[in-house]
Amino acid sequence: MSAAAFFDLDKTIISKSSTLVYGPSFYRYGLISVADAARGALAQLVFRVGGANHRRMEKVREQVSRLSQGWQAERVAEIVTRHLDELIIPHIYAEARALLRDHLGAGRDVVIVSTSGQEMVGPIGAMLGASSVIATRMEVSGGCYTGRISCYAYGETKAELIRELAAERGYRLTDCYAYSDSVTDLPMLEVVGHPRVVNPDRALRRVARERGWPILAFTSCARPGGPDQSGSRIGHARVFASAAVRRRKVSRKAWQPGTHARPAAGGEPSQLRYRPAGRH
Repeated sequence: MSAAAFFDLDKTIISKSSTLVYGPSFYRYGLISVADAARGALAQLVFRVGGANHRRMEKVREQVSRLSQGWQAERVAEIVTRHLDELIIPHIYAEARALLRDHLGAGRDVVIVSTSGQEMVGPIGAMLGASSVIATRMEVSGGCYTGRISCYAYGETKAELIRELAAERGYRLTDCYAYSDSVTDLPMLEVVGHPRVVNPDRALRRVARERGWPILAFTSCARPGGPDQSGSRIGHARVFASAAVRRRKVSRKAWQPGTHARPAAGGEPSQLRYRPAGRH
């Protein structure tokens, strides 16, 4: 395999924080207090409205490290897997599913790269058909979390881990794709030849426009048992051309929605719907 597509998870594949969404379940199983669950719910709301930034990510990191100390790692994995259908699947963007399928169909590996914990990202990646995941790893001793983080998959570390995986598997990074919503993932986007931004925060949108990167808007969440999972109908990503793209001479036919022809190798995934950036 010579190329891969690297996907951030939160607000790129799913509309919520995969870490914070499990707060109510951890409360029901006695892992956190009602106050902690309430703080997690508030943090989820802030994340959905304002996205991720360095201050918020550091706050989540500190909170998760503090709360998880003493938890049994197997117990956490069991809770995460048991509630995937309830807590994760309803929040998967249908457009993200379409892109995942397109990349797999084009012969590329799909790798999920997330700051969330391995115990959460691993089962989600397996469910979505990812070949592997890159995620934060908590230190475990005697089967329990120590409260320390052995690998924090955030910022520049994401890019470093992508480089390591590419060297191991022989990916040509210039042929690889990367998708994210947050400016904190700028290093990850810069390391590949085909960066794409999804529902970007203000800072990342500005960078994408300056550099001519495609901007994707994901809006439709998958429904359990619905058409998206059956494969009969797939939600489309709306890709907003950047200023650099708008300057190109593109025929009217090339901008018509609903075109599904498979592109040449290395081209854009086939399920995308294109619209000029100025119309969103």
